[in-house]
Amino acid sequence: MVKQEDSYKHRGMRKMLVRELKVKGIKDERVLAAIGKVPRHFFFDPIFDQHAYEDKAFPIGEGQTISQPYTVAVQSELLEVKLGSKILEIGTGSGYQACILAELGAEVHTIEYIKKLHLQSKKMLNKMGYHLNFYHGDGSMGLPEQAPYDGIIVTAGAPSIPNELIKQLKINGILIIPVGKGKSQTMIKLVKTSDSKVTRKEYKQFSFVPLRGEKGIDQ
Repeated sequence: MVKQEDSYKHRGMRKMLVRELKVKGIKDERVLAAIGKVPRHFFFDPIFDQHAYEDKAFPIGEGQTISQPYTVAVQSELLEVKLGSKILEIGTGSGYQACILAELGAEVHTIEYIKKLHLQSKKMLNKMGYHLNFYHGDGSMGLPEQAPYDGIIVTAGAPSIPNELIKQLKINGILIIPVGKGKSQTMIKLVKTSDSKVTRKEYKQFSFVPLRGEKGIDQ
């Protein structure tokens, strides 16, 4: 249930979190402003309020987590969201990352494999005033009916990069995806420079829950 109160204390804790993210290397002021605006404690049970603005992941049920704020900031920064960018998010989860994308001015399409989380996040974000495009299904295959996209962000660890996702990007579109089969994954940024070429850059190691579905871990 959405807690309607966003108190002075909560806002102060968000400011402290933003300062911490700056120290850790996040430079995009728009991303920092978005994190400073979205009330992350709304996604937590009140008894865990003190954890909401710590820079760590936290369980949300169904074996999933709300991502660490630093991870959300890194992915959002790498995605280079512009006002009106059409973005596909694979793995809605709690809905927190989708809120950040919306605050960046994106047209957000977000797909979740687990139906319970899909329904919960849709209800939550609608109550918060984020009326995005929610889908339930196998995000590992993308969402071809709404393609092409300016950017695709994957919020779960993939065993490899699905070609289906690259195909659904516009020219100069960006794919941000953590890849790896172990407990940690390498963050990868792909830019589709033509229908047959992509550039690739690797970043730090992160820890994500596994990507579910045909191109992930189907269970």
